[in-house]
Amino acid sequence: MSDRTPAQALFWRLFVINGLVFAAGTLVLALSPATVSSPILLTEVPVLTVGLALILAANALLLRTSLAPLDALATLMQRVDLLRTGDRMADSGNSDLNHLIHTFNAMLDRLEAERSASSAHALAAQEGERQRIARELHDEIGQSLTVVLLGLKRAVDRAPDSLREELHAAQETVRASLDEVRQVARRLRPGVLEDLGLHSAMSSLSSDFSQVSGISVIREVDGDLPNLGADAELVLYRIAQESLTNVARHAHATRVELSLTADPGAVTLRIRDNGRGNVRQDGAGIRGMRERALLIHARLTIDSPPGGGTEVRLVIPCTAERGL
Repeated sequence: MSDRTPAQALFWRLFVINGLVFAAGTLVLALSPATVSSPILLTEVPVLTVGLALILAANALLLRTSLAPLDALATLMQRVDLLRTGDRMADSGNSDLNHLIHTFNAMLDRLEAERSASSAHALAAQEGERQRIARELHDEIGQSLTVVLLGLKRAVDRAPDSLREELHAAQETVRASLDEVRQVARRLRPGVLEDLGLHSAMSSLSSDFSQVSGISVIREVDGDLPNLGADAELVLYRIAQESLTNVARHAHATRVELSLTADPGAVTLRIRDNGRGNVRQDGAGIRGMRERALLIHARLTIDSPPGGGTEVRLVIPCTAERGL
């Protein structure tokens, strides 16, 4: 392998190209019958102009062809996104530029690996914090509201008729607050996923979403899904949860189709709504979904044609190594 640096290699490439062009021009001038007088005659000016133009054109063509990989590399730099992996530049065939291309591709590999590791730590910490908050809501606030509810029940039984209506109203308010606390705890920590499995968790998620938002959900979940592992199932659940949340907040939809099917070598989650669509850029929620998908080496695509609703598709390879 040569000891020349990329800058030295590029210098010598330009030097050789220019040298060949000038040498060819000199050879043509030496072998041609054309002569140059001193002072230059007007009839010789067009000949010199044409010769100079040919030399410059040949030099520009050779340089453009030689440096074309740099334009492709600059284009890749502008569009690269660490949340969309696998975007790499192929070898150009120019040995001195291949070093630069390989270095850039290696940098992307390193950045993607570092981002994946940092995202895994951040999301694991986030899930841990969610579980802690859910436990506190369920064990402390939930129990406190339950005690208040029981106290109100005893108060209603002993209160005179003139106060029972007000106590009943307070009792219903506390009961509604207790239900809300339990719903928040379930959203933070999907206990049904841990206790009953993915199939029941997706059914419960769809039912809760339809009940709260008023949007009908057409659900199709295969009964013989392969074992994806706890981490992959949690990522799938969170992406489905975020997708439905986005539908309720932004889509103005009246119907959602949710399907979870087992294909050869993969499991596919598909969520499609009939809302306004036209998702032009990734918000914080979508970028979070992409980060989660990368953790389990899954492929996430979001298709939103104008006026045609939005479709979120997550394809999880069954053989991939997964982990948070």
